[in-house]
Amino acid sequence: MKFEFPKTRDLVLVGGGHTHALVLLHWSMKPVEGVRLTLVNPDPVAHYSGMLPGFIAGHYASEDLEIDLVKLATKAGARLVIDAATGIDRSKRLITFSDRAEIAYDTLSLDTGVASMLPDLPGYGEWAQPAKPLGKLAVAWEAFIDEEASRRKNSAVAVIGGGVAGVEIALAAAWRLRTVDAISPAVSLVEEGTSILRETSRRTRSALLRRARDLGVLVRTGVKPREISSEGLFLDSGEFVPATFTIGAAGGRPAPWLDDIGLKTHGGFLVVDRFLRCPQDSSIYAVGDCAHMLHSPRPKAGVFAVRQAPVLLNNLRAAVAGGRQREFAPQNDYLKLVSAGSKFAVAEKFGLTVSGRRIWKLKDRIDRRFMNKFASRPMLAPKRKPPPSSARGLAEFLESEKALCGGCGAKLGGYALRRALADLPPVARSDVLSSIGDDAAVLRQSDGVQVISVDHLRAFVDDPWLHARIAAVHALGDIWAMGARPQSALASIILPRMAEKLQTRTLREILHAAASVFGAEGADIVGGHTSQGPELSIGFAVTGLSGRAVVGKGGARPGDKIFLTKPIGTGTIMAAAMTASAPAREFAAALDTMQRPSGKASGILAPVATAMTDTTGFGLAGHLMEILDASSVAARIEIDAVPLCDGAASLANSGIRSILWDGNYAVASRMKLPGRQEDPLLFDPQTAGGLLATVPQSISDQAMARLLRIGESASIIGEIFAGTPSISVE
Repeated sequence: MKFEFPKTRDLVLVGGGHTHALVLLHWSMKPVEGVRLTLVNPDPVAHYSGMLPGFIAGHYASEDLEIDLVKLATKAGARLVIDAATGIDRSKRLITFSDRAEIAYDTLSLDTGVASMLPDLPGYGEWAQPAKPLGKLAVAWEAFIDEEASRRKNSAVAVIGGGVAGVEIALAAAWRLRTVDAISPAVSLVEEGTSILRETSRRTRSALLRRARDLGVLVRTGVKPREISSEGLFLDSGEFVPATFTIGAAGGRPAPWLDDIGLKTHGGFLVVDRFLRCPQDSSIYAVGDCAHMLHSPRPKAGVFAVRQAPVLLNNLRAAVAGGRQREFAPQNDYLKLVSAGSKFAVAEKFGLTVSGRRIWKLKDRIDRRFMNKFASRPMLAPKRKPPPSSARGLAEFLESEKALCGGCGAKLGGYALRRALADLPPVARSDVLSSIGDDAAVLRQSDGVQVISVDHLRAFVDDPWLHARIAAVHALGDIWAMGARPQSALASIILPRMAEKLQTRTLREILHAAASVFGAEGADIVGGHTSQGPELSIGFAVTGLSGRAVVGKGGARPGDKIFLTKPIGTGTIMAAAMTASAPAREFAAALDTMQRPSGKASGILAPVATAMTDTTGFGLAGHLMEILDASSVAARIEIDAVPLCDGAASLANSGIRSILWDGNYAVASRMKLPGRQEDPLLFDPQTAGGLLATVPQSISDQAMARLLRIGESASIIGEIFAGTPSISVE
């Protein structure tokens, strides 16, 4: 067993820019023991701006631009917080957010990039797409191109900003519109200054202007946009520039909150010294486009961000572990490679300008080499071999053992659980209304019943705040499944070994997250217990109240429709995440699903459901079979109607399984399966899964309409019919 060193220092990277991505990559190869590394970024992916013009021109797919931060953080042993920072409290060393608990730091690095914003230009927020951050631009551009390709109409694009970025985008847009058969496409480049490409040489400017003329790009200088509408740009001169798609590539600005943290800025950019530190606070570093190197100002170019990475890595290591700080000395000149629409580029260095297809191939090779650094390969856990004098069966167990999952994937299998529960004596008290094996204990009260349940989850994410929210939603699942209203919660928390200040920070995040879930459902956290162990684990004992009889599993009747309120597949995605093979967007979407409470759905389904449970460790098939056994009926499922988490089917089809899957699959002997790639997900253990309910056919449409009105992604996946308990999947 690998020894895990206790954590004693918090190192936080805010922003997933090029510099931080490279720091994470190299940290994964040689981490500093005892450091808890955290990456904060609004999205689960970061985008490489060097390939944006090629994407707009159609040379690259959107995924070619993406650095998967989920996989990168997993390999680096870092916790990933997918959220946008809103400020820094330097006196308390806290990073603040809109909707989650603060995150504490001992050492902080900022690489938050810039946004191409023109906030004073009317209509910009409604009708323009900023070039940065480029994730939203990529989505909007793909949608626009799809529309142009299908409608074959006159296309008009306007680009605001005549720097290198604006020129590259304008040339790329003109080329792409030609390739989608747009009729007479028009691309305009609007620059307030008297000339474009002021940061390049005269020869480079001339070469790119020739390309603009060849591609039909209308370059307008000395003009200023006055307003943007859905149909184009109104200029100060009174002229109108038609545009059905407007891109803002000027006015790059860092996050506004950087001006509010009490550090010196230059035009909104954080001033840093030769060590990339903020002079007023040596615990804070800043790099990339959000930083201004006061000792050696340079343009906002990716080449400097990339070359800052080894210096920043050294200095962060020195800050958390001791050592000598290293100075960053940027080069005076660098190779400028400018895309020019087609697979053609212009290069400039030392006053020389060269252009052509070979230059584009050079740029393409450099860009792909950079992105290939982050190409992810699954992390395979090494097989352990027992010593010669080991117990019988140990070698076979280790050979067949999968990596231990988190969440419900770490639970005991159904067979072992049923065998153990079979030895318990039957319920003897008259005020205990439930039986062993029910979703929760039901206790009689004078004015109704109280429902009690407990659940505990081994961590499957490194973010304790997020894990606590999911654990709280999961624990409440049994309360909601019985139609009760949440009342109280007792927390049971196992923290990994760490310094006392990190324990306080972590526990504060957990309790903040749990309180946000329970409080929104009308329940209180009334106490609990904490201890230390080898890893993070969070559980809750919860109670709920009901003034009527609770909903059980044994009331389903022939003709009832089967409802499911959340997609399945979270166990497969989490199993893939353990080996750094879960795609970032699918991983983030699965986490969002698990965080979604089921209280409102329960309020609609409980009064009308004939049977109900929550979909958790035994998977959809296992939990549906519990209802069928308790009700002595059979079920028919339409596999195409079963909602799936994005990406789950392809991961399952590639052979990825949760450790609990094999045990869950035992129920397949009582099922008719069509042999589709979605079949394995029916046995996938869910964490904080949706409600599974049977509703009389006569009111099923009405119930579904109410669920959809409140924003639930519910589905009717099949129906109940008379017969021996079994499931037919069609």
